[in-house]
Amino acid sequence: MADARRAPLKDQTDISGARALIVEARFYDDIQDALLEGAVTELREAAVTYDIITVPGALEIPAAIAIALDAAEKSGKPYDAAVALGCVVRGETIHFEIVSMESSRGLMDLAVNRKFPLGNGIITVNTEEQAWERARANELNKGGDAARAALAMLRIKRRLAKG
Repeated sequence: MADARRAPLKDQTDISGARALIVEARFYDDIQDALLEGAVTELREAAVTYDIITVPGALEIPAAIAIALDAAEKSGKPYDAAVALGCVVRGETIHFEIVSMESSRGLMDLAVNRKFPLGNGIITVNTEEQAWERARANELNKGGDAARAALAMLRIKRRLAKG
C-alpha cells in the first residue's frame, strides 16, 4: 500500500469571514467524534465560522446540505462551503454500495450544479479498524481532509471571482 502523501496547497486567497456548514451522520458515534474533531480543527485554524447539522445516516447528508443552503440563502446568511462527514462500513449486503455511491453522487451533484465548495469526508471502508485509521487525529484524518478540500475550493472560487 502506498503511503499517503499530501502536497501542500499554496493558494492563500483570503477567506476571512467565511461561513461553513458541517453535516455529519451520527451512525458510528466514536468514529464520527474523531472526524468532526478533524474538520473543526481545520475550520478554526482558517478562522472560518461553522454550523453543525446532524443527520441519521450518510444518505441524508446531501439533502440536508441542500435544505440548509436554501434556508441560509433565504435568511441572508449564506454558507460559503460545506463539509460532509460520515462513515459507511461494508456489511453482508449491497446496502454498502448503495449508501456509499449514492451519498457521493448526491454530494458531487450539489457541488457541481451549485458551483459550491464542498468537502466529502464520508469514509467508506471494509472494517471499523480501517475507519479508525482514517478518523484518528493524525495525517490521515479524513474529517480534516474534507475541511481542507472545502476551504481549498472556496479559495479557488474567491480567487477566480476577483479575476
